[in-house]
Amino acid sequence: MAAPSGRSCRRAWAALVPVALLYLAARAAAGPGTAPGATPSTAEFDVRPGGEVHSFSRSLGDFSCTFTYSAQGGTNEQWQMQVGLGEDSGLFSCSIWRPQGKSYLFFTQFKAEVKGAKIEYAMAYSQAAAGALSDIPLKQEEFEVSETAVSHREGRFRFELSKLVIAAKSSRDEL
Repeated sequence: MAAPSGRSCRRAWAALVPVALLYLAARAAAGPGTAPGATPSTAEFDVRPGGEVHSFSRSLGDFSCTFTYSAQGGTNEQWQMQVGLGEDSGLFSCSIWRPQGKSYLFFTQFKAEVKGAKIEYAMAYSQAAAGALSDIPLKQEEFEVSETAVSHREGRFRFELSKLVIAAKSSRDEL
């Protein structure tokens, strides 16, 4: 039997890295006691319609996550933001979602920005899992990911947002 080639091994790692980062982010988002050494922090906030730009931020150690948005229609919706750290404090996660699953507001813009880390994985959803509902991701063309932010793509975003998940790696240099 032949050993796997370097190319197929790289492809396997490339496929596993996002899965591993998502797993770590999900563990951090699952709540206290789920990842040894991690101290997730969850906060509730209102997403307010009216067309004005609003922001909500959470910090954990040297890291922070800021959600900036503008929305129209309906009334205030209760949302949550959770930030967490991996065991070695090298992986920072930020999850922003509406616990009821589906937002009925029309988002005209959104941006989730991390400080102190570079994004390794990010995903935006039009519907968050709740009850019998499943996560429904936005189409890739609707949002963009940079080293430090996830944001709507002007002219492509279809105004639906219910969840954002970010896994970021510390940008600190190790000695």
